[in-house]
Amino acid sequence: MIGDRPRHRQGHAPSIWRHFDLVLAAAAALIGIFGCLMIYSATRDQLQAAGVSPTYYLKRQAVFLVIGLALMVGVAAIDYRRLRDWALLIYAFTVLMLMAVYAVGHKSKGSQAWFQVGSYQMEPSEFAKIGLILALAAYLAAAKGRLSGRALAVVLVLAGVPFLLIYKQPDLGSALVLAAVLVAVLLIGGVSGRHMAVLGVLTIAMGFGVVHFGILKSYQQARLTSFANAPAQPSAKLLATAAGANEYNVAEAKIADSNGGVLGQGLFKGTQTNLSYVPEQRTDFIFTAVAEQLGLVGSVVLLMLFAVVIWRTWRGAALARDLFGTLVCVGVLAMIAFQVFENIGMAIGIMPVAGIPLPLMSYGGSSAIATLAGLGLVISVRMRRFA
Repeated sequence: MIGDRPRHRQGHAPSIWRHFDLVLAAAAALIGIFGCLMIYSATRDQLQAAGVSPTYYLKRQAVFLVIGLALMVGVAAIDYRRLRDWALLIYAFTVLMLMAVYAVGHKSKGSQAWFQVGSYQMEPSEFAKIGLILALAAYLAAAKGRLSGRALAVVLVLAGVPFLLIYKQPDLGSALVLAAVLVAVLLIGGVSGRHMAVLGVLTIAMGFGVVHFGILKSYQQARLTSFANAPAQPSAKLLATAAGANEYNVAEAKIADSNGGVLGQGLFKGTQTNLSYVPEQRTDFIFTAVAEQLGLVGSVVLLMLFAVVIWRTWRGAALARDLFGTLVCVGVLAMIAFQVFENIGMAIGIMPVAGIPLPLMSYGGSSAIATLAGLGLVISVRMRRFA
C-alpha cells in the first residue's frame, strides 16, 4: 500500500539492502553453526578411531555453510522478478542434471543420485527442488490465480518429470519433498476445491497401486513401516534383513532421544553418540545428537530457530508485491517445513524413515547450499516489497 512506502527525499532513493531480512539470515546461520557442532560431536570419535582427523566432516560442512551463506546473499541481490523469465530454463537445466546422473553419476548404497566432483558429491535432486519452485511459481503466476483443468495438467507434468526421475534414482525422500511443494503451491496458486479433491483421490489410488503391484521396492516399504515395528531394545539379529536394519536404526535413535532427558547428557558426552550406535547419525538422524547431548532444552532451542525461519518465510510470502513472489516463498516454506517435520518425526520414531535431511543440520553440501539459495529467494522477495 502507498502508506507503507518509506519516505525519502527526491534524488535520494533508499537502498533495498535496508530491507534485507537479518532475522531470517541470522536464524539460518545459527542453525548451520549448530549443525556443524552436532556433526562434529557425532563423528569425531569414530573418525579418530579410524585414524582420520576428528574435524574432517566439521571442516567440510563449514565450507558448505560459508558457500551457502554467500550464495544466499548473492541470490538476494538479484531481483527475483528477473528470475520469472528464466524459471523454465532453470527448471530444464535441473531436469537435465537429473537425467545426466543416470549416465555419469556416482552410485553409492544402491542409489545413483550424485555427481562425484573431486572429493565432493553434488546431488542434483536438491537443486531440482529450487528449479521446480521457480517453474511452478512462474507458470501459476502467469495464470493469475485462475487454474483451468488444462493448466493443472501442465503443472502436474512439470512436477511429475523431476518426481519420477528422482524416485527412480531411487530417492523416495526427495521425491516426497517435491510432492509437498506441489501441494502447497497449488493451494495458494488458485487450484479449485474440485480439482484438489480429484487429485486427492488419484493420489490415494496411485499409492494403493504402487504398494499392491510391487512398484515400491521391498526395502522402501521396510523404511516406511519400520517406525511402527521398531523394538524397545535393538538386537544385532535385526541387521540380517532390510526391514530389520531399519527397525534397528529407529530403535537406536529412540534410545538416544530418551537418554537426553530435559537437560541432556552434556555436549560430547552422549553415550549413543560417542559410541556411534545410531546409524547415519550425521545425516538422517542428526537430531538424535541434539536430543541426547542437549536434551529437551536444546531440542526446543533448535525448533525455535526453525520456527523463526518458517515465520519469516511466511511473512515474505504475505508481504510480496506479486503472486510470483508469494508462490516462491510458499514453495520454499513447504520445502523446509516438510523436511523439518519428517526428519525430526523419523528421529523420534513417529514418522516413516524416508531418508530426508534436516535442513542446515544434516551433513551434506548440496542440501545446505540449496536450502540457503531458497532462503536467498525469500529475502529477495521481501527486500523488493516496496519496489
